[in-house]
Amino acid sequence: MYRFSLSGLKLSFIFIPESWVRYPEGIYDRSRLRSRISMANPNPVTPTADQCSDQHPVNLDHIRSLHRDLLSVEKSQRMAEFFSLLGDGNRLRILSALSIQELCVCDLAAAVKMSESAVSHQLRALRSMRLVEYRKQGRNVYYSLKDHHVFNLYREVAEHLDEEE
Repeated sequence: MYRFSLSGLKLSFIFIPESWVRYPEGIYDRSRLRSRISMANPNPVTPTADQCSDQHPVNLDHIRSLHRDLLSVEKSQRMAEFFSLLGDGNRLRILSALSIQELCVCDLAAAVKMSESAVSHQLRALRSMRLVEYRKQGRNVYYSLKDHHVFNLYREVAEHLDEEE
């Protein structure tokens, strides 16, 4: 172990040989790690007809064409957030009600059998992803689906789930 002081800060470094690997439960010598892995899986997977043990060269033309149409990291993250938002059954029930007609919060709460506070909380999340929009009429706030994309997405998923296998 090496110790030195830099402006009063004490720093400790442990020299770990390159042949060793650091894991949360400790540091292992690579040779010991290999034997540990082989003991954990005494029956290694052997290649079948649809797999092969040889490395294949990468087809750069295919990769280039994929990169043109592949989702960007930023867009894939936004889509993941979008779909995780739809992963809540209560939000889907709210979208279901709004796909039928525009509703105020109190009517929506009664329709989905939730408190008005809980419905408002869910609507805030749906509004943040631009799935619903609202309009005020006097003291009431009426919600509806933002646009036809949201309705089409809802309808397509519902139809897909209704299909028989």
